[in-house]
Amino acid sequence: MKFTQIDIMNWPRGQMFYYFSKMAPTGYSLTVDVDVTDLFIRTKEIGRKFFPTYLWLVTKCMNKQTEFKIAYEEEKLGYYDVLTPLYATFHDDDKTFSLMWTEYDDDYEVFHQRYIENQKAYGDNHGVLAQAPLMPPPNAYTVSSIPWISFNHFAVHSYENKPYFFPSVEAGKIYETKDGKKMMPLSITCHHATTDGYHVEQFLENLESEIALFCKL
Repeated sequence: MKFTQIDIMNWPRGQMFYYFSKMAPTGYSLTVDVDVTDLFIRTKEIGRKFFPTYLWLVTKCMNKQTEFKIAYEEEKLGYYDVLTPLYATFHDDDKTFSLMWTEYDDDYEVFHQRYIENQKAYGDNHGVLAQAPLMPPPNAYTVSSIPWISFNHFAVHSYENKPYFFPSVEAGKIYETKDGKKMMPLSITCHHATTDGYHVEQFLENLESEIALFCKL
């Protein structure tokens, strides 16, 4: 994991960052429906789980754009070379959830295996952090799902007064359309200091492309 400092005075987004982080702190969220028909079929064909596949695809696309990886480290503004997914694991026994993370790897099979190993090692641990006393790495961003609800919109906002610029991504229950397509609601919440609608549009285009490529594996 590498952290690169940003020279804010020469950063093209410097003024925008200052305005939306200091003068008028602003976040926004939007929700789209993603066609996962072929992805759903492909994961079953190759005997893999859909959720870690979703985590890998979203994180792969997030890692293509510097704007999504901006953070403060030791009071210095910069960006990580890679993000790690921080997600929820649900406990059937008491209907609570715990947070877990799996180190990202560009190799899908490596990541999927890491996810499976994490579930075996920590999946039954209750509490806020399933991997306690380990703490999430500083490059961990929130990406999860609410598999029981097909929502039209979902937004996550932190009310803690701290500089946090990573996006939050949430998927909803997959539903089937009249023509047989499987659609997944996908919500993304961003800090306006680091991202605009253009960046989200690029992310969604990349996600569509990566899903198509995955289905050809």
